Amino acid sequence: MRTVGDCRKYNLRRKWVPSRDDHALVIRPSRIEDRKLMKRRYSTPEHALAEGQGGPSRLPPRPVGATMLYVASSHGFGLWLLLGLALAVGIYPSGRGNALVPLALGAVLVGPGLLAACAHAAWMPTWHGWRIGKSARPTRDALVALSTCLPVLAVAGLARGDNSFWVTRLAGAALALCSLASLILTAHGDAIRRVPSLDTRLATQLPLSRVVSAAFGGGLWLWMCAAGQDNAVSAGQQLNWIITLLAVTLLRGLIENLRWQSVLLRLPGPRPLLELQPRRFVAALLVYALPCAALLLASVRDVGPVLAAVAAVSCLTGMGIELSLYDGALAALPDDR
Repeated sequence: MRTVGDCRKYNLRRKWVPSRDDHALVIRPSRIEDRKLMKRRYSTPEHALAEGQGGPSRLPPRPVGATMLYVASSHGFGLWLLLGLALAVGIYPSGRGNALVPLALGAVLVGPGLLAACAHAAWMPTWHGWRIGKSARPTRDALVALSTCLPVLAVAGLARGDNSFWVTRLAGAALALCSLASLILTAHGDAIRRVPSLDTRLATQLPLSRVVSAAFGGGLWLWMCAAGQDNAVSAGQQLNWIITLLAVTLLRGLIENLRWQSVLLRLPGPRPLLELQPRRFVAALLVYALPCAALLLASVRDVGPVLAAVAAVSCLTGMGIELSLYDGALAALPDDR
């Protein structure tokens, strides 16, 4: 049984039958046609997705300044990670200055990126994906990175002559966990933001590579702090630290090689030209050769903090070159969406 409303809808949508001489528009009542029109209106064309108009597009390569601040922040969190781990285990040397100097150095490495994002620098618009001051909520990466400041302040307040106090060790464990979580989340989130269609296998390799790289860079900075303080570590402890850093260097070289091979297999074009880039050799020289030479020299003779600082800065510069090359390789990957 039809109601009055149904009759009105039918009258509005009824078929108008024109005369033979009249070319009036024929309006056919069809819900299928309406659904097709709505689908065309709200759906995204495939060519728009391919051009980056309807879906999340890839970000352009980072500027040089943003790349260096990104790597410096990674080294800062790696420094805090190793410091917190040493405090939690109870093997870190006693002394308030021995703990405050690495904490301050980590803040110096992490802070400039946040300050540049707060100043809305054109070459550093976001910090961990967070566009500060643009009525945008902090991302998960930014929240975890900011939460790391709490255990940093706790360790700075609890550090005394003897670092074996259980509360200090608990604060060190919290510092290590927060730094590790920030490194993992930042690596994955940054890769997804830069290349939304990134392969799952490549995305899962990035956190491990970032953690090992941050541990290596942070270890060099921590070695510089220990070398600059009198009687901070004994000769045996220094030798163990050097051997550990050399082992981390070997592990990082293996992981980075596997990561590069995974990307090169997916890149179009001749593979030898992509592998034999001059900047890759320069980055390898700065990241591996110079720091390892400094570590080997420190194992046979007493070196000051200057050589350790040169090794840390060399590693920072080389990792910045590596990151710029890797970002370019990710941007050149074919879109599988």
